This record gives sequence, C-alpha cells and structure tokens, in this order.
Amino acid sequence: MGDNTMPETSKRRVVITGVGAVTALGRDVDTLWNACLAGKSGVSPITGFDASAFTTRIAAEIKDWSAEPYMDKKEARRLDKFIQYAVASAAMAVQDSGLVIDDTNRTRVGVAIGSGIGGLATIEEQHKILLEKGPGRLSPFLIPGIICDMGAGMVSIMHGAQGPNFCVVTACATGANSIGDAYEIIVRGVADAMIAGGAEASITPLAIGGFSQARSLSQRNDEPERASRPFDIGRDGFVMGEGSGVVILEELEAAKARGAKIYAELIGYGMAADAYHMTSPAPEGAGAARAMRAALKSANLQPEDVHYINAHGTSTEIGDQRETAAVKTVFGEGAYSIPFSSTKSMTGHLIGAAGSVECILTALMLKEGVLLPTINYEEPDPDCDLDCVPNIARKADISVAISNSFGFGGHNATLVLKKAPGN
Repeated sequence: MGDNTMPETSKRRVVITGVGAVTALGRDVDTLWNACLAGKSGVSPITGFDASAFTTRIAAEIKDWSAEPYMDKKEARRLDKFIQYAVASAAMAVQDSGLVIDDTNRTRVGVAIGSGIGGLATIEEQHKILLEKGPGRLSPFLIPGIICDMGAGMVSIMHGAQGPNFCVVTACATGANSIGDAYEIIVRGVADAMIAGGAEASITPLAIGGFSQARSLSQRNDEPERASRPFDIGRDGFVMGEGSGVVILEELEAAKARGAKIYAELIGYGMAADAYHMTSPAPEGAGAARAMRAALKSANLQPEDVHYINAHGTSTEIGDQRETAAVKTVFGEGAYSIPFSSTKSMTGHLIGAAGSVECILTALMLKEGVLLPTINYEEPDPDCDLDCVPNIARKADISVAISNSFGFGGHNATLVLKKAPGN
C-alpha cells in the first residue's frame, strides 16, 4: 500500500509590483530614491512646534504637508497625519502597480498597514482641549482619528479592498512585520494581493520629550544634517523621522498574467523576540541573529547567498554594536564581505514606517544595481567594523538582499528580497 501523504505543492511566490512613500526626503519614491543616491540628509530643525526648550530640536520632518491630492480637506481634518501619510503612500503604490481593484478581485486584495505609535499629535491636541474647554468640546472623530489600525482601515475603504485587513504594532519593526505578514498571507493562498507597509507621524512635543528623556535622540542640534551617523564613533542617538512607505505585494503568476512590472521578489521572512529588556537589544544581538536565521531558512538560503544587508542601523551606540555582532554571528567571516548600510542616516528613523520605507529602498537597490550609502560615516566605531558603504552610493549587481528591523520590546523582523525574475 502507498502512503497517504499529500504531494508537496510548490510555494506561492510573491513579488513587489508597486511602491509609494512620503518622507522628509520627498513626497514620492523617485524623489526619495534620488535624494538617497546623492547622500542627502532629510534632517533639519523642527518647525511643527516650538522645540526651543527641548534637548533635541531636530528631526526628519515633512514640511508643509497637505493631504488634499489624496483626500478632501474636510476628511483630512478628521484624521491624524499618520493616517494621511498611509493613504497617500497607498494611493501612490496602487497607481504605480497598475492593480485594478474591482468586483472581480476585491475580496482577494487585503491591507496590512501598521503604526508604531499612532495618532499622538491628535491625542496631544485633543487632551489640551479637554483640559481647557471640557469634554463637550472634544472631536467626535477623536477615536477613529488616532487608533493605529485606521491607516489600514482608511486605505481599505478608499480602494474597496475587502480581503484581510489588519494593523501590526511592533514599534520600529512594524513596517517590516506588516510586509512580512502580508507576504505570508499570500503564500498561504488567503489573498492574491496585499497593500502593505507602515506609517508614522510622531514628531510631537510628547514624543520628542519622551525619547529625549530616554536618552535615545541625537542632540547634534547645530549640525542637523550630520546628526544621524550610524556606526560612526561620534554618534549620539537616533533622529526621529516621519512618513510612510507602502508596497503592493502580488502572487507572481497573477502579476505576470496582467503584465505588471516587478521591482523585486520577496522570498523570506523571519521573526524573533529578545525576551530581554524594554528598550535595550539582547547581548550580542541574539534576537536579531535568530530573526535573520529564520528569514534565511524561510527563503531556503545559506548565509553566503546574501549580497547586501539594509541595516536597522539607528545611530544609537548599543543598537549599532549589537546589530553588527548579530550579523557576525549569522554570517561569520563572510560578514566582512557583505555591504551593510543604513539608510536611516538619510531618512531619519521613521519608527513604524522605517521597515517599509527600507524595504522599498532595498527593492530599488536590487532593481537598479546600486547600493545606498551610510552617510556621516567619518570615524568608524571599532565594534562596528563591517562594510557600511560609507558616504557614497556604490554600483553593485546584487541578487539577494535582506532588510533588518528591530523594535523596542524586543521585536526583531527580517525580510529577504531577490532580484525580480527575468532581471
């Protein structure tokens, strides 16, 4: 008698067919990409509030934002900026992909857009109204305007996407987890396409004050463009950023059938917990190493198959050191031959949107054959002695890259991307 096991089916493949982003370096992906190619910093003095009394007075802030190209003024007033950023990035990504969402497919298209902090600016504004004018003057749109899931909710509503709809909240790993979870949903056959990413708008008095008190932020206020300096011995903390990054993920055969352009293939995803400390990474980056190993296993790859690593690289002393240690744990001596750069040196740290913006930049590096640099890398930290692609973009024909995202609470996520089929 034969056995009763089912024949193994081939794994559904997932590709990125559209991208959208709003950052301090640009209101679209092309502008962001060109700024990063040029090694430009998006960091400048804070203008959204009077920061003169704060120890940190700089951020990668989006100046003079208007959501009107993506929603009407009345609706925008009801929603925190992080939701507006999500809506804008998703609209760009859907348009870029050419994906038509209609009655033939809407139940098979989902949304996974997270936020690490949510509508903090609106909370601060409405709390002030509560104290000064009483509860009767609070906005009836307060709650739907601030909750972390409303980025995903509004994008689903606006595009009529009726498939899986959810919000990941894993601090600085949010964007990567959102894309990774969306990837797995397509692999499992639950959806054929996902609008996935992260959004954040937390350059506010409370956030800047809180992160400053935690001694997390750079105080290089007189040289904002030089403040974010991952792996450099002179780094003194990360620089807060804001914005959103969204990708369109599709099952490969469906994307090919409609003639979609493909930026890159997403081939692996790994997660792990530090289970160690609220804000400090585990010694030797143990959780980060487990996430990278899990991602490689998911992609059926060996360490030597990886050609580039987009580092989490926040520009904090302990974070950079422990991520470097984790890379050495996973890749051994081979770590020294793998380019390992941090685009946060240019974009700032977008918290819940960091992983999704960095996924987009990693996909573009694979597509364009160029590695983005770590800027402000002047004097190497002896404990951060890998190839950080210092200061200037570098041509490199790479086929496989990983993108790391690690969050407060010990959340670690790694995405594995491969050059688009046929490229």
